[in-house]
Amino acid sequence: QVQLQESGGGSVESGGSLTLSCQASGHIYSMGWFRQAPGKEREGVACMEDDGRIISENSVLNRFTISRDNARNTLYLQMNNLKPEDTAMYYCAADRRPCTVVAARYLPPQYNYWGQGTQVTVSS
Repeated sequence: QVQLQESGGGSVESGGSLTLSCQASGHIYSMGWFRQAPGKEREGVACMEDDGRIISENSVLNRFTISRDNARNTLYLQMNNLKPEDTAMYYCAADRRPCTVVAARYLPPQYNYWGQGTQVTVSS
């Protein structure tokens, strides 16, 4: 069992930036972020394997950057040029399977572990 704890959410104006962090209780192969807005399906954001391989959704490709510190079992999501449509609960997630399995593009995320979530609200 892996425990995940997110931090760093908040409220910003359109065009602003936020950095989310996720502390894992131990090392795990794939770590990523997904989000869910009210009334909408879960949407994958980005996934990163411990060797640096990344899968990112096209909608955030040029604005969000995922990174991880394997020594600290910590995952980050740097979000720039935030838009109102980015408003959602953001969840850190993890799995022992590859990102290509748990975070395939255009499919709902399939992670086995996820945190409680951190709210991101972007006002116009």
